[in-house]
Amino acid sequence: MTGPRPNDDLVVPRSVAVIMDGNGRWAKRAGFERIRGHEKGIDAVRTTVTECARLGVEALVLYAFSEENWQRPQREISLLFQLLKRFLVAERDTLMQNRVRLLHAGRRARLQPDVLALLDETIALTAGNRGMALSLAISYGGRQELVDAMQRIAAEVEAGRLSPAAVTETTIRAHLYQPGLPDPDLLIRTAGEQRISNFLLWQVSYAEIHVSDVCWPDFGAEQLHAAFRDYGRRVRKFGKVP
Repeated sequence: MTGPRPNDDLVVPRSVAVIMDGNGRWAKRAGFERIRGHEKGIDAVRTTVTECARLGVEALVLYAFSEENWQRPQREISLLFQLLKRFLVAERDTLMQNRVRLLHAGRRARLQPDVLALLDETIALTAGNRGMALSLAISYGGRQELVDAMQRIAAEVEAGRLSPAAVTETTIRAHLYQPGLPDPDLLIRTAGEQRISNFLLWQVSYAEIHVSDVCWPDFGAEQLHAAFRDYGRRVRKFGKVP
């Protein structure tokens, strides 16, 4: 739950979502190929996951690969999924040691069988963990998630299992990719960009937004703590008078 930590001014959100931006810019500034930025970004993922788990975050959602990212050059897409496969195997010990339960949010249809196999294996391996839930948004889009939810609801209405008048916000939530996760209290975006970029459009309706100027490969515990301190200074009203 949200609350202060002993001997610190951190207020830890229950649920955090991160738009990991700036890998390509980091690589360009350093004189490397874009893929080097993605490789370095894995270190930031590991740091963020372990620190969030240590601090007691209940759910963390990382925007790993969007539906729009399929429009990138095929070579970059192939290298990105090679990195993902490597991550899914190499980080299993980290996930288990930190009692992290892995989940996936997104469309499965365009993912290659070898990617799906490793993803499903790691999800199954960590299913019994009772610490933080880590949801990787892969082949994910917020609009696409809502389209998929509406199609499933429409199928239930057509089959006579659901009345149109009975469709509520609760119904829609139940048909999202990961309905069991709490809505993000805090949305972090790196590299100074101030866009949501089709990420968790339903879920972030009342999230606090923190923009970090550092590119994702340079995002570490210091920047995560700064985001939590910023979150702790916010007054969350949810449309009401505090």
